[in-house]
Amino acid sequence: MEGQPVYTAGVLTVSDSVARGAASDESGPVIRRMLGRHGYNVLLYKTVPDEVQDVRDILIKWTDITPLDIIVTTGGTGLSPRDITPEATKSIIERTVPGIAETIRIKGLDATPRAMLSRGIAGVRGETLIINLPGSPSAVASGMEVLLPVLRHALDKIKGDTTPCRQDGLKLEI
Repeated sequence: MEGQPVYTAGVLTVSDSVARGAASDESGPVIRRMLGRHGYNVLLYKTVPDEVQDVRDILIKWTDITPLDIIVTTGGTGLSPRDITPEATKSIIERTVPGIAETIRIKGLDATPRAMLSRGIAGVRGETLIINLPGSPSAVASGMEVLLPVLRHALDKIKGDTTPCRQDGLKLEI
């Protein structure tokens, strides 16, 4: 990773039970570890309850005031009435990146048909990429495996890189 920019990251766990101390956060540390192993500087980590305003406040702070290059959330993406992470994220992003969330769900189907129930989204606010992952550690690991091969390229583009997008070695016949 020499010569590449060091991108900054934040991990936000959205969970009522973790926020009140009734459960331990198992998914946030997976994200932190995987980002760290791939050269990302995880500067911020926080847990908030499943409240739209709490999630919005942190996302806005981490995009507009800090600002971070990437924020990965975990939790609150399912179908229960308290699962509000996608709504909170959607309310503050400026552009969606649907292919990321779609691919994470598709990959998750390899492990469980319940992956199709995740409502996580991905999008950009300013120059920060925000990704919603489910709350289970295995779903987080699977999602990060999908994300990491394209993450640096995505962040480069968000930051204004204008070099052509091409896959090395890919030859197209027209």
